[in-house]
Amino acid sequence: MKKGKALQSRMGWSTADTITVQERDFTNDLLGKIDLGAMAFLEIQGRMPSDKEARVFNALLVTLVEHGMTPQAMTSRLVYLASPEALQAAVAAGLCGVGSVFAGGSEQIAKVLQDGLRDAAPDADLPAIARRIVDEHVGRKQPIPGIGHPLHKPIDPRTPVLFSIAEQNGFRGRYIALLEAICAEAETRLNRPLPINATGAIGAILCELGFPWRICRGIAVISRAVGLVGHLAEEMRNPLAREIWERAEKEVFDNRPQ
Repeated sequence: MKKGKALQSRMGWSTADTITVQERDFTNDLLGKIDLGAMAFLEIQGRMPSDKEARVFNALLVTLVEHGMTPQAMTSRLVYLASPEALQAAVAAGLCGVGSVFAGGSEQIAKVLQDGLRDAAPDADLPAIARRIVDEHVGRKQPIPGIGHPLHKPIDPRTPVLFSIAEQNGFRGRYIALLEAICAEAETRLNRPLPINATGAIGAILCELGFPWRICRGIAVISRAVGLVGHLAEEMRNPLAREIWERAEKEVFDNRPQ
C-alpha cells in the first residue's frame, strides 16, 4: 500500500496556551501589531510585507471594496431579504459574482502579463510583446483584459493614483510598462479610448509584488467581502431589496407577452 503524503501546513496551529500563525506567536507578534492588509499578505505570501509592500497592497485592497449597486451587491441584498438569519450566505452569494466582468479581471490581465514576460530578456521590446498580445486577442475576437471601461473615459481616475503609489514605493516595473504598451497598442489598433481600468492596474501591480496570477482574483474576493458586509449593514438600516424585487416583478408582469 502506497504511503500517504505527510499532512503539513505552515498556516496555523494551537496548544492549550499558545496560538501559532505562519510560524509566529499570534498573540505576542501579530495581534494588535499589524493591520488586516498585512495579515492578508502574510497568509497569502507566507511572509510579512515590507512597509512599502504593505502600503501598496493596502491601496489595492481599498480600491475594490465598493463599486455601488453592482449585481454582486444586489445579489447579497436579495439573498439577505430571503434569508436574514444567514448573513454569511448573503455575502457568499455576492462573492460568487466576483468574475471576469465585475471585480475579478485582475486575474486575467495578470496571466497575460506573466505569460508575456515569462521568457523575456531584461531589455525585451515591450511594444513588440504588446503588439503580439493585442494581435492574439483581436484575432480571436476576445476582449483584451485590463483595459476599457464603460464609464471612465478617457482615463479611469483610480489608475494613475494606483500607479503613483506603486512608483513611490518602488513597484513600477516591467509589468506596468507592458500593460501601458498594451493599452497604447490597442487604442491605436481599435481606434477608440481603452483606458487601463482599476482591475487592470491591480493585476499589474500584484505582478510587481510577486503574486502568481492564479491568486489575484482572491484579492478581489477579500476586498469585495468587506463591501458586501457594508451593503448588508445599509440594507438593515435602509432596506432596498424588497423594492428591487417588487419593482422587477411588476415590470416583468406589465411587459408579459399578450
